[in-house]
Amino acid sequence: MSGLQKKVTLKSAYMPFYSSSISNMARNMVFAGKCKADIFHITGDVHYVVLALPAKKTILTIHDSVFIRESQGLKRVFFKWIFLKLPVRKCRFVTTISEKSKKEIVQLTGCDPAKVIVIPNPVNEHIYYREKEFNTTDPVLLFIGSTPNKNLDRIIEAISVIPCTLEIVGRIPEEHLLLLKKNGIHFRQYIQLSETEMADRFASSDIIIFASLYEGFGLPILEGQKAGRAVLTSNISPMKEVAGEGACLVDPYDPESIRSGVKKIIEDDGFRNNIIEKGFENLNQYNNQHIADQYVKLYEAILNP
Repeated sequence: MSGLQKKVTLKSAYMPFYSSSISNMARNMVFAGKCKADIFHITGDVHYVVLALPAKKTILTIHDSVFIRESQGLKRVFFKWIFLKLPVRKCRFVTTISEKSKKEIVQLTGCDPAKVIVIPNPVNEHIYYREKEFNTTDPVLLFIGSTPNKNLDRIIEAISVIPCTLEIVGRIPEEHLLLLKKNGIHFRQYIQLSETEMADRFASSDIIIFASLYEGFGLPILEGQKAGRAVLTSNISPMKEVAGEGACLVDPYDPESIRSGVKKIIEDDGFRNNIIEKGFENLNQYNNQHIADQYVKLYEAILNP
């Protein structure tokens, strides 16, 4: 985050072992324990290394609790204690990206809500605005992700009667490929795009379609707003809070609601232009420097208790 580099001296340390085997986790903790700093801020999926760091000087960022939701049995118990409850219990502060994620963290760990600070994600600096006339006859709908929570099956059903091109960023499961072909949807697939290529996809699209069933935050909403494109997203938390007034909100469980939202964006110029303008306004609270200042304030609370 460039805004943060202007305020503090940063030194990145990457854990030398990737897998979550017990032996590699132990080695990563030994490595972390040898690091020296005034403040330790854990931002990756290695929450457990907090256990090797000084409690009063450590901040843990948890983006969401999906790793708990998607695990079962002993694996769930392991993740809940080693990646969540014990690290949260030990560190000085936890930061997370939305009020919804904060609520989940508090529920799963029983920690003091005051310990969990909501600091949203900044918008990717690579995303840019490029003037483009909206294509009303064959709009490009940009869809990002391929996990079940992204809700691709309902979106396919929703747009099956709408002339459009669906651009999907991510690997498409076989069952969704069959649905796309069955419904005669014109689509393009993109895999492993660079940040620059991803920014180009936003700039080339007409609508960002993000009717997800579950998110910790929903960064594509803000990226679509920054690109100056019409955004359609879910009317549930945290997506509706992230979008503000800068999106068409729909019921992600109802294909008819999604279809009506897409058609409204395509057919109603006034509505479309309004949500795009509101999207630009919404971005003010998510700019890089504003987010950096919130982290600096937290660091100062540790250094000057």
